[in-house]
Amino acid sequence: MTASTARPKSKPAAITKPTATQRPAAMRKPAAKRAPSAQTKATYVSKHPPKVRTAATLALIDRLRELCLALPDVTEQVAWGEPTWRAGKIFAMCDTYHHGSKHLSVHLAAPPGAQAALIDADPDRFFVPPYVGGKGWIGVVLDTDPDWDMVASLVATARALIAPTPRGSRRPGTAS
Repeated sequence: MTASTARPKSKPAAITKPTATQRPAAMRKPAAKRAPSAQTKATYVSKHPPKVRTAATLALIDRLRELCLALPDVTEQVAWGEPTWRAGKIFAMCDTYHHGSKHLSVHLAAPPGAQAALIDADPDRFFVPPYVGGKGWIGVVLDTDPDWDMVASLVATARALIAPTPRGSRRPGTAS
């Protein structure tokens, strides 16, 4: 064939995917969930069943609540059927015999090294809590007559670690 009689090279037909509306329902991706609005988020109620608590347990939770809410900018919210305290993010979570735990306790954010030091000093009082223990949080047993001054100090430290800080300032327990 000569150059003038050569057939032009044809491009292969483009393969196109069907659009979402053309796909069978079984193959469609679920629609993305929107983040809850501020109004919805503020009125959120935990779907976990309420816990059955004794008068003694309620008194201990009230004492812990007083310590937490005495700190600036702290709010309480029930999450996972338990009271939690937040200063922007959660810094303290109550654990009312959760998943068969033997004690009423509070899980608190802690500075690096504090978890190991406290557990070594008093393993009957302090423990590595489930879920957040790997991040250095500390569990404090509350139903065996704790030193409430120590609990107050640990709560204040947890809040200071988690609460938003102004630019240029440091969190407690961080290197300079």
